[in-house]
Amino acid sequence: MLGAIADDFTGATDLATMLRRSGHRVSVVIEDAELAPEEARAADAVVVALKTRTAPAAEAVRASLDALGRLRGWGADRFYVKYCSTFDSTDEGNIGPVLDAVGDALGTARTVVVPSLPANGRTVYQGHLFVGRELLEHSSMRNHPLTPMTRSRVADLLRPQTPAEVSEIDHATVRAGADDLRAALDAAEARYVVVDAIDDDDLRAIGAATGQHPLVSGGSGLALGIPGPHRPDTLWAPPATGRGAVLCGSVSRTTLAQIEHAARTQPVRQIDLAAAVADPAATAAELAAWTLNQDADSVPVVCAARSRDDVRASLDGTAVSPVVEEVLARTAALLVADGAVSALVVAGGESSGAVVRELGVGVLHIGPELAPGVCWAAAESGGRRIALALKSGNFGRTELFTDAWEALA
Repeated sequence: MLGAIADDFTGATDLATMLRRSGHRVSVVIEDAELAPEEARAADAVVVALKTRTAPAAEAVRASLDALGRLRGWGADRFYVKYCSTFDSTDEGNIGPVLDAVGDALGTARTVVVPSLPANGRTVYQGHLFVGRELLEHSSMRNHPLTPMTRSRVADLLRPQTPAEVSEIDHATVRAGADDLRAALDAAEARYVVVDAIDDDDLRAIGAATGQHPLVSGGSGLALGIPGPHRPDTLWAPPATGRGAVLCGSVSRTTLAQIEHAARTQPVRQIDLAAAVADPAATAAELAAWTLNQDADSVPVVCAARSRDDVRASLDGTAVSPVVEEVLARTAALLVADGAVSALVVAGGESSGAVVRELGVGVLHIGPELAPGVCWAAAESGGRRIALALKSGNFGRTELFTDAWEALA
């Protein structure tokens, strides 16, 4: 079994989607939840979803080592540390410390560093991370409020976080094939090796070259290079009844475009931020009632913003994001409670985490892929089977909120 440790919830389902595409039956375990023995036996890969992306290094290390221990107990014998494809971190960040700690626990001498996710425009060339055609430092990530990315060379991002040596393998070596790449990795003296990858063929070459490595690291793209057994999937099954809804905490340009597209045919309700700050519970109750009052054939959308002009960091001295997460989580619980809604698309990493916790979901069984990094997953909440699609803000086609439901038919 492959055991993976992911640093946020949407990142975990992103990785799980790629593993399923490459032939694995995949379950995602939320934080410290348990996996039943029969579920562990049925899975080819298990991903533990943590919320450590911006956590202090010591906290992230503790959570990651705990996840590693549980994965070993469930039968994992190969491991994958998953972080964001834009390497979201700072010089004080935890990617290096987590890799050091997990590698020490496994006794590994060398680990590849492969953040590339070409399907979403994240590539590494000559050691530099690109977002589309732009270097990372020139992309919108430069102004990220928690992890501003002001450098593009992956080795330069990792070196301040670890005492270990970091080296690079260039694209020409990757293109020479798995055998040459394996030889280059075997010859590398550094503990961490950043490997170029600009398309899925490169990821497959890296996967083949590292097939015997006990530990790999990267974004979700590397999973495409790790072949699974392609056995019949007995874990995923959609809910038999119930309608769908969309809950959006993300205010990324991609999500806003998805909301705008959905609004052409579906009812959309924007959260009243002032009311939400004043009384989150009452606002959630009102939003749930509005959703359930829409036409039964519709897919209502509840969102934090319709345009960038609607985005607020704070209101009357109160941070808006945590309030939005609470409102969406409470709304989700009310919608699911009586079985009227059995399928939810949730946009935004923090919002997804809040919804999953509020619903009491411990395990997600990965189902059909909706877009690179986005999938349906089956879960249990209050004794009911539900389907969840947890979407990172920047992922998915413009039509995602209207097309997602076809995969549940």
